[in-house]
Amino acid sequence: MRNNEIVNAREREPFCPYYHYAVELIGRRWTGAILRALLADIHRFSDLRQTVPGLSDRMLSERLKELEQEGIVERTVIPETPVRVEYRLTTKGRALGAVVTSLSGWAETWLVRAPAPSRP
Repeated sequence: MRNNEIVNAREREPFCPYYHYAVELIGRRWTGAILRALLADIHRFSDLRQTVPGLSDRMLSERLKELEQEGIVERTVIPETPVRVEYRLTTKGRALGAVVTSLSGWAETWLVRAPAPSRP
């Protein structure tokens, strides 16, 4: 059996542990919104927090650490005054771009639109 035949066989299985893990990872509260912001070239912590309504500093910090541990986000400290920290998607993280775009399109087509949250 060749590699592509193995992959095709896995795709037909009703349960895939890789798929399950990926959905659990990017499906955590706020993670999808953070990924979408990073894909839109928003890199600074404060800008990420302002982009996602209702996201607390604590939760943003937790999710960024999780994504960093998974190799999806890299954290860079820029030694200037004041110190600046930026977050960027790795190659692995940028590979999620098509997934995020596809899910966004599905949501716009099939989910009831909620009113846009007001910004302070």
